[in-house]
Formats: sequence, C-alpha cells, structure tokens
Amino acid sequence: MTIFGLTVIAAQLPPAAELNTYSTSIIKPPRLKVGDTVGLINPAAFSYPQEIEPIQKILSAMGLKVKLGTHIFERYGYLGGKDIDRAADVNAMFADSSIQAILTVQGGWGCNRILPLLDYQLIRSHPKIIMGFSDITSLLLAIYARSGVVTFHGPVGISTWSSFTVDHVKQILFNGEAVTLQNLSQIRVETISPGKSRGKLVGGNLSVISATIGSHYLPDWKHTILFVEEVGEEVYRIDRMLTQLKLAGILEQISGFIFGQCIKCDAEDPHESLTLQQILFEHIRPLNIPAWYGSMIGHIQDVFTLPVGADVEIDAIAGTIKLLESVVN
Repeated sequence: MTIFGLTVIAAQLPPAAELNTYSTSIIKPPRLKVGDTVGLINPAAFSYPQEIEPIQKILSAMGLKVKLGTHIFERYGYLGGKDIDRAADVNAMFADSSIQAILTVQGGWGCNRILPLLDYQLIRSHPKIIMGFSDITSLLLAIYARSGVVTFHGPVGISTWSSFTVDHVKQILFNGEAVTLQNLSQIRVETISPGKSRGKLVGGNLSVISATIGSHYLPDWKHTILFVEEVGEEVYRIDRMLTQLKLAGILEQISGFIFGQCIKCDAEDPHESLTLQQILFEHIRPLNIPAWYGSMIGHIQDVFTLPVGADVEIDAIAGTIKLLESVVN
C-alpha cells in the first residue's frame, strides 16, 4: 500500500551507493547554437506567468527557442511546486532530446530539497548546459559532484541580461572561447593575498554552500578555486558562514579564493561590527593562497558566466579568472 505518496518518492531516489561516490571524470556539455531550444524551469521559488515573456524575448534575441517545464507555473507556498514535481522538471529537461540547454528562471529557496530526487546517471548520460545562481548554487554543485558534468554559475531568467552579461554568455557558451574574466575598469578588486594559482573552479552563494555542508552533494574541495558571493547578509553572518567552512575543513583544502559582490551586507550598526574586509582577511590570509574580493559575481547587473568544475588560473593582483580551455564541446 502507498502511504502519503512515499512509495512514489522512494522510487525516484538514487541508489545509496551513488550518494557515496564522486564522479572522477569531467564531462563538458555541448555548446549552444543559434536555433537551439532552451528549457525553462523553476527548481526553487515560484514565478508569475508575466515574468516568462521577457525571458523568452531575451533568449529569442540570441537566436534561441524556449520550451517551458511542465510544472513551471505551479506554486506550493514559497516554492515553485512540490519537491517531486520540481525535480521531475529537472530530470525531464535532461532526458528531452529536443532541449539543448536548461535555464533556471530564478533562485529563492528550494533546490536543496530536490537534490535526492535527481537522476544523476541520466544527467551524466545526457550532458547539457544548465545555468543559474543564488539558490541554484546547490543544484549546480550537486550535478557537478554527482554526475561530473560542468555546470554554469551565471544569470537566471529574471536577471537584467546587460550587454556585458550577454557577451560573456555568448563567448563561453556559444563560441567556446577560453576567455580571461576581468572586472570592468570602474569596479575595483581588493587583493587579500597575492599570487597565481590553478585548480577547478567551484562555488556559488555562500549561505547555500554553508547549508549543504555535511551532505553528499558537494564536490571534493582539494586543489579547487573557491568563489562565493552573497546578498542581504550582515557581516557577522558572513563571519559565521566562513567559520563554518573553516571548521568543516573546506578552506584548508582550496588553492585559491574569490569573494564576489556582497550586496546589502552592511552592518546594522557599523560601530559595533567588524568590517567585511576584516573578516575576509582574518579567515583567508592565513591560508597563504591567492585571494581577492570584489569580482563581478553575484546579485548584480553585470555578471560573469563561470564554469563550475572547469580548470582555471587566477591572478589575485589583477583579479582575473582565466579559463584554461573551452568549457563546452
């Protein structure tokens, strides 16, 4: 007998053995081409129907067609539908041969809830570009860690899609260029520790990474370049989350560190708070690895497209991220 749908949910869970192994070989997804179809999904928060048309226009301007996820307009409280349905849309988009890439509409909260319901073997056998940021961080990291497919930390559907953002999407996802990502001249970077380093680029939203520690859905951190960004978190919370990464043994394993933008992260009372600079310097400088903050990553208008799982070289004085090869096939 099925009780409260538990039999259905259990049937969609990956085998326990799969949860305890990391993918050792990395798979690059096929590049985008004019005429390709992009699947839109809401794996976290819900969207209103009127938010979809502008996204379709943006993608159409890039020569792309759009297919909507079956459950894209569903709502369950603050979530974009029940967990099982949001996960079903992710799995379905990877299985659908008419879809060449997947774009998440927005972040919010909810991706952590669906990670056990994703079919990582299916994803590995049907690699595709999947992109987003903020709460989508856990989805991107889990797919990379469990399937070995390179994912992309970049704009979501409701992002601004400035010319800077669109140019980086085209260079990396369409043209397959091994670009060097560098801030616009008016956006200053602050070096924490100088130097250059190479490693696999991993990261995303700091609070989401912190909330996923202890699970089976984070990658091997050894010799990685960790990037993080945040929004709406006071300095003491940034301190708390970086401390959590330190206590979990993550910071001691990485080969480089990038802090992006921290929007609306000012202390409520600056006279009773440490500064963000103090916190970053205290946690990161003792690691003796190349590190800086101020990169164009996060909840801002102009953003880089970052390949999660790809090999990069960073320069902490110049504040650059150099892709060492094309990250799409």
